[in-house]
Amino acid sequence: MNKPLFNNFEEVSSRQWKQKIQVDLKGVDYNATLIWHTNEGIDVKPFYHADEFEHQPKRSNTKASEFKICQTIFVANVDISNKKAVDVIARGADAIEFIIPSKDVSPKNLLKDIDATSTPISFKLLFLSSEYIKSIPEAYPITIQTDIIGHLSKTGNWFKNLKEDHQQFRTIAKLTNSADVNMSLYQNAGATMVQQLAYSLAHTNEYFNHLDAVLSEVDKKTFKLTFNVSVGTNYFFEIAKLRALRLLYQTLSLEYSFNPECQINVTPTKRNKTIYDYNTNMLRTTTECMSAILGGANSITNLAYDSLYHKDNEFGERIARNQLLVLKEESYFDKVDNPADGSYYIESLTTQLCDKALELFKNIESNGGFLSQLKIGTIQKKIKENAAKEQVLFDSGDIVLLGTNKHPNPQDKMKDTIEIYPFMKKNPVKTLIEPVIEKRLAETLEQKRLQNE
Repeated sequence: MNKPLFNNFEEVSSRQWKQKIQVDLKGVDYNATLIWHTNEGIDVKPFYHADEFEHQPKRSNTKASEFKICQTIFVANVDISNKKAVDVIARGADAIEFIIPSKDVSPKNLLKDIDATSTPISFKLLFLSSEYIKSIPEAYPITIQTDIIGHLSKTGNWFKNLKEDHQQFRTIAKLTNSADVNMSLYQNAGATMVQQLAYSLAHTNEYFNHLDAVLSEVDKKTFKLTFNVSVGTNYFFEIAKLRALRLLYQTLSLEYSFNPECQINVTPTKRNKTIYDYNTNMLRTTTECMSAILGGANSITNLAYDSLYHKDNEFGERIARNQLLVLKEESYFDKVDNPADGSYYIESLTTQLCDKALELFKNIESNGGFLSQLKIGTIQKKIKENAAKEQVLFDSGDIVLLGTNKHPNPQDKMKDTIEIYPFMKKNPVKTLIEPVIEKRLAETLEQKRLQNE
């Protein structure tokens, strides 16, 4: 019994495996039958083998066991939001993201009875003000989310104008030694994973170009860049996407001598969520959260199953938080640091996503950079083209959303249940550029069903 069991078997090469498969196919074309082609331009093979790698994959430095369960709270009332934060921390949340709509919100009152040293707190400001950030007591280790280019991409306008926004951004970056990139926008608008990675990298590059001469060498070494990412249900690809994001960011940051470690905060996508047969949203978000954990996300904010059509409510938020608690404490996702390491399939996907994203990034830079491409509408055009392809696949049934375009329940009625408008909103205001518009796949079908109820 001292001799390892598998030493009794001869090694089988990938070429031998393929030959065996071709024999079993009895003349059917291997490539046409078993190779899966994706929108990202990646060909997925039926099996992967160690001899296809020149070197063993490097061990990742992420710790899946340490992911934080984050709760997002919109601050309409400071006292109510404070009490809610204290309550959800007691019920399992590891981190809090406050969405701050105005300068009237008092940080001191909002953080009453909250230990910000043990529970990470971030402020997502819906305005741009370095003065407000200066008003936050230094005793509170708060992370400030600042993404002026993300605001431009989403709304089509700067907060004020290009010059003032960049002046404010420089001041805030020096105060907080951090910045954010809203990668979620591109995913929810229909971009491919390669586009999401490349656009986010180019987005980041704009900030690095701007801050390179502003921050000291010491500050660069501790600079904190946070990516806010959305993930869909393409399970292994989403794991690979997060891993590729870290590798790409590391490559870019080292070119500028910035801190190569980034923070990744993940939320499930809205793009595949539905208002009909809404309980299936819980199945989707569960697998999406699993991808986020295995991909090495630092924190995860789950999406409530009814968030599309209901106002924030205790039940929906509790279920969303408990999904993560079950994964963490009952499914043992907190026991292994890097469980995706060593999977030849995931390593191959990661490498291909990196290569293709880097190629697209270089193309963007050679054509003037991300802001230039946004201004002339190239980014928006490319995202819309892929979104249209996905919409055709959904309409034809090739992309399946159970309960919506596959096995719908005709008795399911939603008209009297909707509390908030669940469809793409059109805001007839003048914009500097065409905004990147988020839209769900099921919207047109759902609108027709609502009209026929």
